[in-house]
Amino acid sequence: MQQRPPSEPALWPHQVGLIPPVARSFQHRALADRLHTGINGSGTAVLTGMGGVGKTQLAAEYARTAWERAAETGGLDVLVWVTASARSLIVTEYAQAGVELWRADPSDPEKAARSFLAWLTPKAGAKPCRWLIVLDDVTDPADLRGLWPPASPHGRTLVTSRRRDAALAAHGRHTVEVGLFTKDEALAYLTSSLPGPCESTDELTSLADDLGYLPLALAQAGAYIIDTGETVATYRRLLADRANALSEMAPDALPDDQERPLAAAWSLSIDRADALRPAGLARPLLQLTSLLDANGIPKEVLTSQPTLAYLAAHRTRTGPYQAPAPGQVSPEDAKRALSALHRLSLIDHNSPTAHQAVRVHQLIQRATRDNLTRHQRDQTARSAADALMAAWPAIERDAALAQMLRVNTAALANSTEGALYWPNVHKVLHRVGRSLGESGQASAARDHFQHLAQTTRQDLGEDHPDTLAARHDFAFWRGRAGEAAEAATASAELLEDRVRVLGPDHPDTLDTRHNLARWRGWAGDAVSAATVLEELLEDRVRVLGPDHPDTLGTRHDINFWRAQAGEAAGAATVLEELLDDQVRVLGADHPDTLITRNNLATWRGRAGDAAGAAAALEELLEDRVRVLGVHHPSTLTTRHNLATWRRTAGDAAGAAAALEELLEDRVRVLGPDHPDTLITRHDLAYMRGEAGDAAGAAAGLEELLEDQIRMLRPDHPDTLITRYNLAYWQGKAGDAAEAAAAFEELLDDQVRVLGADHPDTLRTRHNLASWRGKAGDPAGAAAAFEELLDDRVRVLGADHPDTLDIQRHIAYWRGKAQPGPPLPFPFQ
Repeated sequence: MQQRPPSEPALWPHQVGLIPPVARSFQHRALADRLHTGINGSGTAVLTGMGGVGKTQLAAEYARTAWERAAETGGLDVLVWVTASARSLIVTEYAQAGVELWRADPSDPEKAARSFLAWLTPKAGAKPCRWLIVLDDVTDPADLRGLWPPASPHGRTLVTSRRRDAALAAHGRHTVEVGLFTKDEALAYLTSSLPGPCESTDELTSLADDLGYLPLALAQAGAYIIDTGETVATYRRLLADRANALSEMAPDALPDDQERPLAAAWSLSIDRADALRPAGLARPLLQLTSLLDANGIPKEVLTSQPTLAYLAAHRTRTGPYQAPAPGQVSPEDAKRALSALHRLSLIDHNSPTAHQAVRVHQLIQRATRDNLTRHQRDQTARSAADALMAAWPAIERDAALAQMLRVNTAALANSTEGALYWPNVHKVLHRVGRSLGESGQASAARDHFQHLAQTTRQDLGEDHPDTLAARHDFAFWRGRAGEAAEAATASAELLEDRVRVLGPDHPDTLDTRHNLARWRGWAGDAVSAATVLEELLEDRVRVLGPDHPDTLGTRHDINFWRAQAGEAAGAATVLEELLDDQVRVLGADHPDTLITRNNLATWRGRAGDAAGAAAALEELLEDRVRVLGVHHPSTLTTRHNLATWRRTAGDAAGAAAALEELLEDRVRVLGPDHPDTLITRHDLAYMRGEAGDAAGAAAGLEELLEDQIRMLRPDHPDTLITRYNLAYWQGKAGDAAEAAAAFEELLDDQVRVLGADHPDTLRTRHNLASWRGKAGDPAGAAAAFEELLDDRVRVLGADHPDTLDIQRHIAYWRGKAQPGPPLPFPFQ
């Protein structure tokens, strides 16, 4: 039966369509006030945002408030609410409004809709009509072609949409981005929606954080908790268990007339994004991002070659008769696919933060992962790991990029349930650990590789090459974190296993021999380190050849440990020969070549040419800035060493100023608690003492010591060095007895941590003896030096400079004594 138009137009005020009811525990948001200001009186506003943020509820609140003020100045004469998810629905609602307000012919909906829009257009001499048109859930901007309400000084249009297309923002329309609840809004919502006072504020806050402050998720979680009678803690445990899909945590009856459970909230958006050009790429790209960091993914990862290969292999069909486009996927295709996802509010692709180009809500990620089979998820995870490796620069010039790559690797490892460990350990897990260590976070690198070693041992077996490789890196970074003796022990145990599993000449076995020597040296046995490396050099030349980078590295370390053992004469000459070979084989800009230049400058300085060392480091600094970047940790280290040798060359004021500037940069780039930052603070305090302010030096070192104990641990070598120098400057400030007591306490810890024969332990005994004499016990000082002499002869030999120095002190303390010099940090 055909509908007939009413005999008379409807009287004002008149409403067409139903405003959605107020959601349970509805929260007024500050955004609503902005909305009222933005289209007060006239104009068009477009509410955009991801599904579930509450766009419809905001629009409904606005419409309801405007309608309730219909009788007031600034109220409404006509309100039309349109469900605008398809063009046909828009036409139908417009036609209905035309029928009711203009007596349009209902038999021709298109014509009736156009007549309604014409009726809205202001006309000279006619009574003004104050109207509000709400177009809720516009799915495709093309559906509004020819159907936008006209501009009018008395009319307002409010649109809600997940789309962010430029077409929606044209013609001066006011775009309002609807985001997530704030922390306070989410807490207020949960507090008011969940019955009873039994849930703590902390638990509710944690639940809001777990759900990413998404209003739809909070509503459905609240309904589930009420329906099942579960506690918030129980629900959070279910949510944290990745074995549970989101669909399993949906309430039986959705609250607030919601149409879809959370797990399906974005399925239509994904379908539409996938249909946008380049068709079929949005879905697989979203799958890739679902395994990475929700708070920011570098664009370099999502346009890398492994990503493009993954998109080409997993391009989806966008219709029953549309096959994926043939050929490879280009970086521009990937960028356009990101734009498609952004247009549908599935991702944010306009982040102003460098290297956080793409953000994805954690629940969109969860829902996307839930739709993958185990095989698909593992395959996607390996591809994401490949993409991270492709984006990871060999030299980390950009600290912010390196940090984001590490964060994304951690997110990937956390979401993949072992995919990165089978059939073998993906190299990104080693790369992230090295990146931590190379950025100065040695303790974090140690902990990472300890976990990696434990996991590979459990999953792959004790003798699997990946398990041995993880143990190797664990031992290495354990040593770099200050546990040299433990690193040496771990390397010795690993060496036995690598010889048994891989053979004595395998390159990995040779690497372990090298590290064993290194950590024996840092544990205080420089002679043994040099001897082991000399034996290793013969095998490396035989197995790898004289020009292999590892062979050259062994030559470098032999020279270092010979010098540490007292054979410093000729160290610079040996390094000059090595440098020539490294430039020829590796190139002038290779990191190993730059390290040798750094150490060559150091040995020149130690040989008495401080000015030459400073000049060489100045040249090196220019090259490190060019090759590594101005903020790279090695560049900052070169600046530190340059300041040190400038001081030794006589420019104390210039050196102090340089370290002050460096300290600011290290705090900004590395953070105030980074070990390198703490070393710079140490040397600044050291220079204060050298400039004559012994009390100021002691005060600075005392502050530093508290931070080192907190950040590094009490037994870390840097902490022990600071205690050594603090005791020294306390003595120089006039308190010899306090200095002697501090050295006595330090000696006990050094014997326990480093061993009785470690060079630093022997130096502490030297200073303890001196300050005892200064404190009024010259006989005790002489006796202590005589005991020390026997150990110096045994450890270093009778002709070592330190041994000869002891003999002078024994003679001196039979009269008047002088304390030994302060202990500098090892050169970097």
